[in-house]
Amino acid sequence: MNATQNDVPPQTPPGDTRYMTLALALGRRGLGNAWPNPAVGCVIVKDGVIVGRGWTQAGGRPHAEVVALNQAKRRAKGATLYCTLEPCSHEGKSPPCADAVIKAGIARVVSALEDPNPEVAGQGHARLRDKGIAVDVGLMADEAQRAHAGHITRIQKSRPHVTLKLAISADGKAGLAGRKPVAISGEEARDRVWLMRAQSDAILVGIGTVLSDNPQLTCRLPGMFERSPVRVVLDAKLSVPMSVTVISTVRDTPTWVFCSHKASPIAEDILQQKGAKVFRVDETQGRLDLDEVLKVLGEQGITRLMVEGGPTIAASFVAADLVDEAVLLRGPKEIGGDGIAALEGMKLEALTGKLKLLGAEQVGADTIETYMST
Repeated sequence: MNATQNDVPPQTPPGDTRYMTLALALGRRGLGNAWPNPAVGCVIVKDGVIVGRGWTQAGGRPHAEVVALNQAKRRAKGATLYCTLEPCSHEGKSPPCADAVIKAGIARVVSALEDPNPEVAGQGHARLRDKGIAVDVGLMADEAQRAHAGHITRIQKSRPHVTLKLAISADGKAGLAGRKPVAISGEEARDRVWLMRAQSDAILVGIGTVLSDNPQLTCRLPGMFERSPVRVVLDAKLSVPMSVTVISTVRDTPTWVFCSHKASPIAEDILQQKGAKVFRVDETQGRLDLDEVLKVLGEQGITRLMVEGGPTIAASFVAADLVDEAVLLRGPKEIGGDGIAALEGMKLEALTGKLKLLGAEQVGADTIETYMST
């Protein structure tokens, strides 16, 4: 994942890093809610005082810059605007943000990243400079790249950024013998998983997980149920029962089901009548083609996908080299040698060896490790 980075001034003016840090924090409020657009954050400062702030709103509009400019009003004239991604320059479902910045009389723009979208790709910065606005690009670019990983991956690879979440025991197991489920993580770690769901556009599991666990796949943190992601189920044969939670609650939280071209059209019609969306994709070696699944999700606007299935689904994504980020929740107890490995038929190193460890954090009795592709 490489977005274009430019000309950070040799000496960052006082306060710039602090305001960009705030803009990044504001942008994160839109994660999982702003798709198909990037979750941008924006801060406007005049004479050392914050006069406007904003983040991309639900469904991607209005954009962060517009929200902040509307808050700043006349105080925006002569101010500095900090944004986590280049202001857009193309006419989409809303007018270009670059034009709004120019009209407001902003004197200087500090932008973390050039937008890799070919419809922008430096043109927003160029338009601002052409109107005499000072533009500095690249401040806190690494942090912004991670914040906009979903947008960047969708633009550059035509698929969502994939985060694989695994709950594993101290001895690297994901379940009991006989594929019986077992509680591995504590309440604090569970709450962190729910927050991860809220910051994802969609969450993916296989039909095996649906049948064995009947999960809700929602965010159940207080006041955040509406931030639950789209639920995606891989079900080649369309064997999902209508009684499972992801189908019976589809009117409350969307569910998309991926199946093969051979699946029953009658089952598809029933699912659609229930309110679920059904997508047909090719099969490879008897399994749904994950590359095609991700391509379809990208076409639907999904930028950040959380994979929370069992060992088989996890191993499939690892084997296909489709994991951009991994979050491992390591519980303190061992399951034993007859337990189910975290990755079906693969050692855990097949995942962790491909990624870079960003950090480890103690959350209650569990350790949460975060890995990222380099």
